[in-house]
Amino acid sequence: MGVELDRNGVVRMSLAASLAELLIAPGEVAAIGVDIPLGFPAAGWRRADALAAARLGSLRSSVFPVPPRTVWAETDYATANRRCRELTGGGLSVQSYGLRRRVLEANGLRDAGRTLYEIHPELCFATMNGAPLRHGKKSWTGQAQRRALLAARGIVVPDECGPAGAAAPDDVLDAAAVAWSALRVAEGGAFCLPDPPERDDQGAPVAIWC
Repeated sequence: MGVELDRNGVVRMSLAASLAELLIAPGEVAAIGVDIPLGFPAAGWRRADALAAARLGSLRSSVFPVPPRTVWAETDYATANRRCRELTGGGLSVQSYGLRRRVLEANGLRDAGRTLYEIHPELCFATMNGAPLRHGKKSWTGQAQRRALLAARGIVVPDECGPAGAAAPDDVLDAAAVAWSALRVAEGGAFCLPDPPERDDQGAPVAIWC
């Protein structure tokens, strides 16, 4: 699920099977945000994840700690989990490992030269709100709050959005929040955790932007 914004609001909403397909869009894009971890530590965990989780209060579980690259290289969960414990002292959740294909695709695109910014939607909404939200994104109240926060910033998510309307409501709202932060990056108004960014095992910057 992808949302494209300009200063006037929503320009385009898209639904695709892969990130690579979403990135095939007409025209110039000033900044591309993705709700996918970018960059791996050589060992241990990333500071970015710990800092983001600390800001989210009761919703901190929406941030999962990202282990080293070699963990993601393992093609079965049991081996990946064992490797994670060897390198970090902690295990890898089944839910986190379930994102393996998306994580490897996004990092492969970045390694190939695409400029991508890692953005976490819940951090975006907490920033808009001035404090972490108290209701989860799948709840009725949580979705109403998130939609209102977006609308207050000129991002009105339409009720009818074509094929993209088949996406889950929380995915649509998350994508809009990511686009909001990407616009902030493009305009020079974003911050990142940590600041300055760490460096990953290949020397690339690692940070979550908002």
